[in-house]
Amino acid sequence: MNGSNRRMSTLAALRPYIERARDFSGWSHDHLAILRLDPAPPWDYEALARAEVSNAERVLDLGTGGGEVLSRVIGGTSARCIATEEWVVNAPVARDRLAPMGVDVVRCDSLRLPLRRATFDLVLDRHEALNPAEVARVLRPGGSVITQQVGPDNWPELRMFFPRKTHFGDHFSAYQRGFIEAGLTIDDARWHEERVAYPELGDVVYLLLVAPWDVPDFDPAAEIDALLALEDALRDDRGIVLTETRYLIRAHRPD
Repeated sequence: MNGSNRRMSTLAALRPYIERARDFSGWSHDHLAILRLDPAPPWDYEALARAEVSNAERVLDLGTGGGEVLSRVIGGTSARCIATEEWVVNAPVARDRLAPMGVDVVRCDSLRLPLRRATFDLVLDRHEALNPAEVARVLRPGGSVITQQVGPDNWPELRMFFPRKTHFGDHFSAYQRGFIEAGLTIDDARWHEERVAYPELGDVVYLLLVAPWDVPDFDPAAEIDALLALEDALRDDRGIVLTETRYLIRAHRPD
């Protein structure tokens, strides 16, 4: 297949993924058939959060997305919960899912919380940027925070094809320093890297479109040559292989 025909056929194959990204809301990618090539993280964020929620009276979930994870974490508990979500598309999705569970959804920037100090026993945060001082401010004495974050240079292999790919700086260290400076004690801080395989180029395109901060102004049609080069370089018989990074931090405010 010559270059022009390959571009055209690839763009045609990508079209359903692009359309799905345009209609995206919530924060669930369960439809992706991701193959793990290395062991998963040695922690289970949802299990850790569920255990802490069972002992909490008031819980705050930062950047709840469509409320998918929080709804699983708080099911069957009596804790009073508030969730934040800034994106105008996701806030009503979260409200529809969480309101029947008694959860109030506040549309706000998670870095500047319109909430009173010393209000919560537990702050949860899965993949939402946070302000350590704000988290510490809203925690009661003895309260805890659990956050799982995407590493600052997730999918580093993409930078070869998209040099403008964002590097977010060492927030793993910055968050720990921030918590300590705000008077919290770090209980756990762990980092994990693993290789995963995405069966189709469209899976990668879809995720770059729904997370536009990774490669700013990403345009599959305009950058089809870079995508084809990526596929040629990174695909093996398992799919397109990329390195994912995650980390976990747990901290508490001393009594």
